[in-house]
Amino acid sequence: MNFYLTFKALHLIAVISWMAGLLYLPRIFVYHTENKDEKQIGDVFKVMEFKLYNYIMMPAMILSWVFGLILIGSIGFEQLHSTWLIIKLILVVVLTIYHFFLGKCLSKFKNDENKYSSRFFRIFNEIPTILLILIVFIVVFKPL
Repeated sequence: MNFYLTFKALHLIAVISWMAGLLYLPRIFVYHTENKDEKQIGDVFKVMEFKLYNYIMMPAMILSWVFGLILIGSIGFEQLHSTWLIIKLILVVVLTIYHFFLGKCLSKFKNDENKYSSRFFRIFNEIPTILLILIVFIVVFKPL
């Protein structure tokens, strides 16, 4: 079995899982915000948000980073001087910051302290899509 391709496949699976969560959690926040006056529905959203973030998104993010770093190590850390890889890593760091911001929002919802509107979360939900598109094109075409 090819070491590099195995870890590349594992990296892609982890990234797909992470992205699914990054795209879905803000959507749940939209519905949670729109139903903030209904305690029973809010309690269901709190469980959904917690499980998605902690059981799917967090492990997927960690595995994305671990497998990604293994891939960089397998092609040689001197590749860190490649402009395309630097840009990709910067965008992945931005995605990671986005992830942790969602975690902060999750805490606010848990304590019934959310201050953002459903419109905010609808717009905010576009960020990972834009980052994903940029990352995929950078990785595929390695333009720089």
